[in-house]
This record gives sequence, C-alpha cells and structure tokens, in this order.
Amino acid sequence: MAEDKPRLARLTAILTQLQSKQLVTATDIAKKHQVSIRTVYRDIRTLEKSGIPIVTQEGRGYSIMEGFKLPPVMFTEEEASAIVIAEKLIRANKDRSLVELYESAATKIRSILKFGLKTKTELLSDRLQVRDNSENKKTSNHLIQLQSAISNYQVIEINYLSLENQQSQRKIEPFALYTTQGNWILIAFCQLKNGFRAFRLDRIQSLLQTDSHFQPHKITLEQYFEECRKKWSATPDTPLAQGPSTFASNQNI
Repeated sequence: MAEDKPRLARLTAILTQLQSKQLVTATDIAKKHQVSIRTVYRDIRTLEKSGIPIVTQEGRGYSIMEGFKLPPVMFTEEEASAIVIAEKLIRANKDRSLVELYESAATKIRSILKFGLKTKTELLSDRLQVRDNSENKKTSNHLIQLQSAISNYQVIEINYLSLENQQSQRKIEPFALYTTQGNWILIAFCQLKNGFRAFRLDRIQSLLQTDSHFQPHKITLEQYFEECRKKWSATPDTPLAQGPSTFASNQNI
C-alpha cells in the first residue's frame, strides 16, 4: 500500500499540470515527475479510467476536455507560504495594476485555505518584510492591460515621453514585457518607426486599446534579445558595463 502513495501523489500532480496549460506533452510530464515516457502513458490511462476526460492530440500532447470542472484545489503549507511571500514581493512592484490584481487573486486563494493554514499564513505575513521600493512608489498602471494586448494581438495607441523628454503619439503592436532595475519594459513593433522598439512603462503618458489586430510576429523573445546583443557588440562606443537588457532599454524613443 505504501508503494501506491507516491503514484497517487503523482497522478494528482499530473492532473493539476494538465489543468494549468492548454496542452501538455508526455515529455513535459516525464521531466517534471522524473519518470519514463512509458510510465506517463500508464498514468494517463489510469486517469482516463477514473473518469477524467483527457483529450489526446496525436503527436502533440494531452489536455482536459473543455468545460470539465474539478474539485477545489488544496494547498500544502509550503505552497500557501509561497503565495504569501509572492504577495509581499509583488506589493513592492512599481506597477499598480499588477499589485491590485494580484492582491485580489491572493484574497480569493486565501478564502479557500483550511482554517489552520489561514492562521499560519497570517502569522507569516506579519513576520515578512520586503524593503525593495520601501516608499511604495507606483510609476505605471499599464502592465495588466498590456498583457491582454499581447495575448490578443491588439494594436494600442500610446502617448509616449522619451528619456529625452520628447513627446510622440505611437501605434504599436505589443510583443513582450520584461523588468529590469525596477522598471517594466514593453517590446513592441512601432508602426511609426517600422521596427521593434522598447518602451518604459513609466514613460507611457496614456494608453488606448484599439479595435485593430495584427498578425503574430514571427520572432521569439530569445531571438529579439539575440539581435540586441549583435547590435550592442557591433557598437564600439557602447560602455562595457552595458548589456543587452540595457541596450534594449536605451531604444526608448
């Protein structure tokens, strides 16, 4: 019976993994749980026999049938603690939209914790302090809206103030986001400049989501940064301390 417990825990974890993404490959499952592909096939069959409607896409992976609802997620003490720590870290973030929406999500998560876990997470919350951004400055409020524009391939219009304090109106196609030195950076294809540019969110004066959509860009984020590295290495007057992320930031125009 003791031998069944690790497998039962793995089956539960695989079920959670299947719910977390639209498509999960057998290789993904095997790597995460450190088992063979053959074991993954066996575990998937077991879940199917137990009534879980798993959809198999030949040559691609597995997904849960759309509309299928599972019982509420149960958190371990360690997972609940990680949520508390993440909330503290995110509260120090400079984007207001991220802070407010994460706090809302965290409140919903805490509402389903067992009473004992609630008590422990409240104690932990009182004993944690993040000193980054101690003045609690909020310099942008566009992060979540931009995430939506990225995933929906939606053109947005921005009023942008460059680092040289030059104002401009842009129509851009949001591509990716990253954070460096406390600032969020948007990588987007600028229709005005006909090329990719990097925009600091704290320099965006106003933002409007349009009804226009664009075709997905045939480049990955890694390829974008590789292009930045090439440009940086080919520029002899660039300070040595300036890396690819800084180079991208300096494209804010």
